[in-house]
Amino acid sequence: MVLAGLSILPSAAMRPFAARYFAGEELSDAVAKLRELGAKGHTGILDILGENVTTEVEARGVLADYIVAAKSVKENGLEAYISVKPTHFGLTISTELALELYDQLASACSELGIFLRVEMEDHPTIDATLEIFEALRKRHDNVGLVLQSRLFRTPADIERLAPGPLHIRLVKGIYLEPAEIAFTGVEDIRRAFFEVAKQLFERGAFVSLATHDDILSAELEQLIQREELGSDRYEFQVLLGVREALWAVWQKAGHPVRVYVPFGRNWRAYSLRRLGKNPELLRAIVKNTFRRG
Repeated sequence: MVLAGLSILPSAAMRPFAARYFAGEELSDAVAKLRELGAKGHTGILDILGENVTTEVEARGVLADYIVAAKSVKENGLEAYISVKPTHFGLTISTELALELYDQLASACSELGIFLRVEMEDHPTIDATLEIFEALRKRHDNVGLVLQSRLFRTPADIERLAPGPLHIRLVKGIYLEPAEIAFTGVEDIRRAFFEVAKQLFERGAFVSLATHDDILSAELEQLIQREELGSDRYEFQVLLGVREALWAVWQKAGHPVRVYVPFGRNWRAYSLRRLGKNPELLRAIVKNTFRRG
């Protein structure tokens, strides 16, 4: 019901629901936010809002925008990397197109000394995304991947990845996937994240632990201490505007904290699509918005 109400609100009325969670509509807004976070000791992730492009022209325009963004990161001396959703690069048009655009962006980022993350979306896109990532790893050493721990398939996907260095952003998974392919209970999802993190560490991967879960993060901190993992093996990652007090706790404990900073003019459509896929996220955003008020 709340989502239906949000969808008919004019943008000016809807924006307060989303404003905490994205930097703004322009690249300059994202640069300013990354600079602000850097002053507080946080590194960043730069993401242009958008997904599911329907034409090759649009996908190539996204590439051009990302190259400009990457150059801005370099020119402003920001400690941040670039993150792109496969469907924003035209994956639903063709895997070949998405790979071509990722390849070009990885080359541009490499010249600038910037890392590139291949994001992960809902389960129909996973096989093609893994195919793209494996192809990129053969050509570039500045690329990483997102994996979703709640999916039953993820441990096997890790086993199938080719030998060599791995840089993984581990998330629970925002998409409400069917119970036949994913964990749905809170405790099961939490346990799956912990077990996949262990698997990745055992493989020698650098793991970006993307969570705001107090119980899970405490268990991960114990794992990090027990395995004597240094900051060359992990970092905690958080979403802009979500549980900032927790960032300070981790930072005080000596853990590196990187903040996901999305921006762009597609914030409305992006927010509605994401909320439509996960009502739980909608409730969390509304709750946090009114709590802040």
